[in-house]
Amino acid sequence: MYIEKLATNLNRQDEQPNIEVAEMLVSHEDKEGVLEIVQGLKQKKAIANDCIKVLYEVGERNPQLIADYAASFLDALLSKNNRLVWGAMTALVMIADDKADEIFQQIDNVIDAYKNGTVITIDNSISVFAKLCRADKKYEKELFPLLIEHLSTCRPKEVAQHSERAAICITDSNRELFIETLENRKQDLTPPQTKRVDKLIKKLQA
Repeated sequence: MYIEKLATNLNRQDEQPNIEVAEMLVSHEDKEGVLEIVQGLKQKKAIANDCIKVLYEVGERNPQLIADYAASFLDALLSKNNRLVWGAMTALVMIADDKADEIFQQIDNVIDAYKNGTVITIDNSISVFAKLCRADKKYEKELFPLLIEHLSTCRPKEVAQHSERAAICITDSNRELFIETLENRKQDLTPPQTKRVDKLIKKLQA
């Protein structure tokens, strides 16, 4: 029913049909429809690309509707199709609070996708790592050093955005190291980038 409404099957080059499918699924809280779209991830590339778009658009509006499919998104991280990989990482951000344990069980695959992924994959993986850190001290112990390493070495233009993504997991015990890392990066940043980082530091110190 929903697969036939996807952009590819309508011979459309834009994403609007996929967004409309997502909105229909959300408005009807259609769990069977969501399952149909999840199963579409196994179809040909164009259909799979449409389906992952629908799923993270659903997740943005109602994460609970896609929360049961963490395993499908984790599997998609192993795909050779970059669109599927970054779309799956985007979806994982939306369910990481509820599915932290399930995601952490396959953290090696998430880290591999982060290390080998496109810019969007990397952006969203930082949010996944931060949410897992926030969910459990055990996860923080393993993943917070990765976040610090990333912020210490990423491209200057990524420092502000990625530090903002990571900041959700900052606590009294890790705040000092996080701020110290950002202070050390300021020498690499432009004035506008520095201003953005300073704003975050001030917020964390409040």
